[in-house]
Amino acid sequence: MRYDYLVVGAGLFGAVFAAEVKKAGKTCYVIDKREHIAGNIYTEKQNGISVHKYGAHIFHTSDKQVWDYVNALAEFNHYVNSPVAVYKDEIYNMPFNMNTFSRMWGVKTPQEAKDKIAEQIEKAGIKEPANLEQQAISLVGTDVYQKLVKGYTEKQWGRDCKDLPAFIIRRLPLRFVYDNNYFNDRYQGIPVGGYTQIVEKLFGDSPMQLGISFKEFLAQNEAAKEPIVYDKILYTGMIDEYFDYCYGELAYRSLRFESEYLAQVDNYQGNAVVNYTEREIPYTRIIEHKHFEFGTGEGTVITREYPAEWKKGDEPYYPINDEANSSLYEKYALLAKEQTNVLFGGRLGQYKYYDMDKVIRAALDMAAQEIER
Repeated sequence: MRYDYLVVGAGLFGAVFAAEVKKAGKTCYVIDKREHIAGNIYTEKQNGISVHKYGAHIFHTSDKQVWDYVNALAEFNHYVNSPVAVYKDEIYNMPFNMNTFSRMWGVKTPQEAKDKIAEQIEKAGIKEPANLEQQAISLVGTDVYQKLVKGYTEKQWGRDCKDLPAFIIRRLPLRFVYDNNYFNDRYQGIPVGGYTQIVEKLFGDSPMQLGISFKEFLAQNEAAKEPIVYDKILYTGMIDEYFDYCYGELAYRSLRFESEYLAQVDNYQGNAVVNYTEREIPYTRIIEHKHFEFGTGEGTVITREYPAEWKKGDEPYYPINDEANSSLYEKYALLAKEQTNVLFGGRLGQYKYYDMDKVIRAALDMAAQEIER
């Protein structure tokens, strides 16, 4: 069989691209190294609960076209992301808002909270932040930094805040309203029944091969009597891996997930997402999946999320977009431009952290450009 595109990666970017070019009469053959589709937004049913296998994914966007796009594929509920943070024996609302400040200092009005933060910033006397710690304190003061930023950030990055560059935190939003909604986007929710159904519908009847890497596929295809033939490649894997790390490895942070079904517990923590901000606690948060869909019934599934150092062979989650890695990526991006029959897309192909709506928008735009050619 001959196909217009070989889609490498059965995640959201590849699925949207495939769906759009298929509307224009193109054909796609899909491969993925995992044994399932949907990439990191993969959800599966466990004891009647939609479990986010690779961490919490809350869809939010201000792009109405993208919102309408996903709502045509699944019914979305009205879930609003309102995490809470645990620091020692204290519980705070996130993001940093008047509920947070009232709990921390006993203040009631926005002006009282602003004065308290300004007082701490002035006392710190930081004029030119030299590291992340100084940057954060100059933005939110010492109390918010010590209780809600320091330990969590050090776990995420695996190093002390004093050893992290200031640019990592360009801003820390302070909201002087009693509103725990984490996102400012107009549209927000989670698909009833999980995300996997969306990707299934997008790929439709496109033939695919799961559990095989790109290199394994190429070797298998070369040896086949009737190989898969394709005109172009959409590659959503690691761009440095595609070029055999010829300039070196790009850096990432990884994650490890530890899930547990609690048959005798109906409600473990009372919220879908609870952050743990002390560095001494090894995980950054616990997710209780049933709360994403306002679930009831017996038992619950919780997942502890552990940040981890990344090494080749591990799952890459967060690109480390510091100066050195950004410079290295630019070298690979120049190589990518020279590829006349390969498109690079998504978080790994473009070495860029994407929210889900931005993934969809980028895939729609790339597909539209392809269709116009």
